[in-house]
Amino acid sequence: MALRPTPAQLEAARGRTLRDVVGPGLTVLLVGINPSLYSAAVGHHFARPGNRFWKALHASGFTERLLAPSEDGSLPTRGLGVTNLVARATVSADELAPDELRRGARRVERLVAKHRPRWVAVLGLGAYRTAFSRPGAGTGPQPDRIGSARVWLLPNPSGLNAHHQLPELAAAFRRLRVAAGLPSMRSR
Repeated sequence: MALRPTPAQLEAARGRTLRDVVGPGLTVLLVGINPSLYSAAVGHHFARPGNRFWKALHASGFTERLLAPSEDGSLPTRGLGVTNLVARATVSADELAPDELRRGARRVERLVAKHRPRWVAVLGLGAYRTAFSRPGAGTGPQPDRIGSARVWLLPNPSGLNAHHQLPELAAAFRRLRVAAGLPSMRSR
């Protein structure tokens, strides 16, 4: 696949899924809402230009350098995993029905039971509120658990989410990293 998919390749990615990036010993499982057509077309999480996930991950100290989306498979070596509430790719998360998000919550619960991360961080408040029936949830740590994992809510890093700029996203990711007891990789 070319670095920038063509419009035909993007359309062909509709409904595709991305593999979960997981492994043993995860400290944090990062859970997006669902893949964009761009991510599905190139086969990597948070790959759409303008998505600030990788920049926030690095700026917060989770990674020692800015990773490219094509390096998502290296996350488990850093104690991190990545998945989505809903596996199918869409143009936008607005295309997802509430029942689909709730089914996604059950899928995440099964993934957590299997891989046992210490933390689950959901990137998207509205999706979390619907998927887990927590209408009043706000960013930061949650009182609930998913299996044995503690839960943290982060803002959606999509470039379409203008409410949160990169410095604010990085600070939110940093608070999670500190709470999870992970040292800053940037100082290494």
